Parts: sequence; structure tokens; C-alpha cells
Amino acid sequence: MLLLDYIYSNMIEFFRKFLCQSNKNNEYLPPWKLRKYVGGSENFERLGNIYLEHFKAIGNLKLHETVLDVGCGSGRMALPLTKYLSGSARYEGFDVDKKCVRWCTENITVRYPNFHFQHVDILNKHFNPKGKIMPENFTFPYESDTFDFIFLTSVFTHMLPRDMERYFSEISRVLKKGGRCFITYFIINQESLACIRQEKSIFKFVYRGGGYYSTSRYAPEKALAYDETYIRTLYNRYGLTIKEPIYFAKWSGRETGIRGQDVILAIK
Repeated sequence: MLLLDYIYSNMIEFFRKFLCQSNKNNEYLPPWKLRKYVGGSENFERLGNIYLEHFKAIGNLKLHETVLDVGCGSGRMALPLTKYLSGSARYEGFDVDKKCVRWCTENITVRYPNFHFQHVDILNKHFNPKGKIMPENFTFPYESDTFDFIFLTSVFTHMLPRDMERYFSEISRVLKKGGRCFITYFIINQESLACIRQEKSIFKFVYRGGGYYSTSRYAPEKALAYDETYIRTLYNRYGLTIKEPIYFAKWSGRETGIRGQDVILAIK
């Protein structure tokens, strides 16, 4: 009987840790399944902390600013931001995954009332195939000239050109004059293309579409890369000035670069 009790108690503890893991600060992380949704459960904390450092060093993010997280997922960026932003700051995030938004609301907003999350039912063939809102028609649920700092991490790497252009328009609309947007990409230029052809890249962007490269012929939104020239054109079109240089990452196999994806910071 004692053996059965021991086995049962250990099973309960295993599933508790599996469903809601805690980090070194003894704060609970999203369940494994929700962490996996945003690029791998084992990298969840590490990438969040890496990008927070990028926000500060590249984006000059200040403690008191109004921040928009486009594609907030299960809080990979929101969680480290709770330790950086002050109580007078305002964080807004939205995502297509209802379960992720619910977890963030129930576990982050209750502790940090200046952090708010919204579910938006936008169609994405890879992440939300039953979505009712076409992305090229989506309007961000915020007033114009609201945010000091907007960031998109691994969002445009899953969006087709016309959808991405709509988001550019909305970013420009809700960003304050002088505000900054921090966006990550897989950018194709001569250097990254050469690395891909030499099979140095961790991503095989071998399928060409209308203005993009993809790793999948039938589900291009799984991973998308764009020509640097095209991306620069979009910033000009929507009144955003790139703050040079572009921060290229090592994903393509280049020898030097930042960790993660390529980063562009721009100012309205």
C-alpha cells in the first residue's frame, strides 16, 4: 500500500510539473504544449530573455513606455517584460491562439494589471486555419498614435506579402510619431542566399512564391523569407525610417551575427 501511495504521489508531481513548469525564479511558465506552439518549449525562456536584451540594446525600450506585442503567443516576451517595464508602463498583446491568450490573461494579467491580452480570430493556414478574419482586412484593435514601441517576433516569418502589407499599414497607424517598431525576419540578400545554396542554413528556403521564399510548397506560411529590397520598400511606403544597420542573424549560416532572426528597427 505504501508503494502504491508513493507511485501515485510521484505521478501527480510529474504531471503537475509537465502541465505547468516553474523557472529558476519559481514562477510558473505556460504548459509545455503552449510553449511548443511558439517555437520550442526548451527555448521559451532563453529566447524571451535574448529578445528582451535586443529590445533594450537595439530598440532603446524604456521602463515607462506603451508597448504592443503583435503575436504575443503564450507570453514568451511578456513574461520577461513584466520584470523590466514599470507599473506606469502599458503592455498590450494579441494573438490568434485562444488558449495562449487565456493562459496569459489568467496568469500574467492577474499579477500585472498593466498587461493586457486579446484574442483575434485571424486566418492563418499554419497557426489558425479556421480563422474568420482575413489578415488583409484586419484592423488592430487600438486607437491611432497609441504606442511608443511595437514589436513583432517571428510574425512576418509566417505571413504572405499582402497580409504583411496590411500589418505594416496598421503598425504605422497605431505607432506614435517618433515611436519605434522592432520586427524580425528571414531576410534574403546575396550573403544569405549564397549560404542557403551552400547548404549552410538551418532553413531550406527553396520554394519561390509571389515575392517570397518558403520552406514548404503547399503551406508557405510555415516559414517565409523576403528579399531585403522588397522589405526596405515597405518601410518607405508606410512612413517608417529604418535605423541602420539591419541586424543580421546567423540562421542562414553566416559566420557573424546576432542570435535568433534578422532584426530591423524603424522610427515613425
